[in-house]
Amino acid sequence: MAWALKLPLADEVIESGLVQDFDASLSGIGQELGAGAYSMSDVLALPIFKQEESSLPPDNENKILPFQYVLCAATSPAVKLHDETLTYLNQGQSYEIRMLDNRKLGELPEINGKLVKSIFRVVFHDRRLQYTEHQQLEGWRWNRPGDRILDIDIPMSVGIIDPRANPTQLNTVEFLWDPAKRTSVFIQVHCISTEFTMRKHGGEKGVPFRVQIDTFKENENGEYTEHLHSASCQIKVFKPKGADRKQKTDREKMEKRTPHEKEKYQPSYETTILTECSPWPEITYVNNSPSPGFNSSHSSFSLGEGNGS
Repeated sequence: MAWALKLPLADEVIESGLVQDFDASLSGIGQELGAGAYSMSDVLALPIFKQEESSLPPDNENKILPFQYVLCAATSPAVKLHDETLTYLNQGQSYEIRMLDNRKLGELPEINGKLVKSIFRVVFHDRRLQYTEHQQLEGWRWNRPGDRILDIDIPMSVGIIDPRANPTQLNTVEFLWDPAKRTSVFIQVHCISTEFTMRKHGGEKGVPFRVQIDTFKENENGEYTEHLHSASCQIKVFKPKGADRKQKTDREKMEKRTPHEKEKYQPSYETTILTECSPWPEITYVNNSPSPGFNSSHSSFSLGEGNGS
């Protein structure tokens, strides 16, 4: 970042002090990388966190989020230094998301020994498509009758309780889990990014999606409506093996760049850390009672016809 300071007086002492203060404020950033597989130092090393640090209030600078979600898929190396990470997924492939309890000692004691509910969504990243999401999803349903946009791979998942998929919510799944126990959910995304682009000449650029997770605790009535935490990440979905080819293409492009150009891009991380975001506004069926089409028995998974796990 280039700093252009116009000093009213050419006071070299003041200028020197400012430079020293700025250097001191940067010292130590990113030094702890690799200390642990999923430590908070890994999270804070991501460029999106560095970008947002300056906008956080002073008392939130060392804030540790209660939960951490890790998508086990590599980020693209062709992302600018201060842009949000982008992760490529293959259509229909199962990808692990690790649900980690990141609470400090004594934080949120009311959920100790209790379950929480997490709702997974695949939504549009572009605001233009968000405004027409209902029409977009209805069009997809019409073209892919019986299929779902998002599924849970039940046999591979660990620690999830009462997973459910509402037949009217093709892009949403939910389940209960115990933060004190190991929990990993494997998701499958069945739509591809180019299904929502205007088809003109072929080879269109696919639209980005977001994987968003909203987590809730029980209220006094036993309903999971009290919001605890939300996080999301940006993804693009390709036809089978297309994500691997795209990742390879991005890597080859970066290798051809000069060292100076490479400095403008962030490295490819082996996993994708979902970053904190606002809760998804449409929480109309976030409750403890079965929604239409749900099977109310525990450890069951109700799906429509088509791409089930």
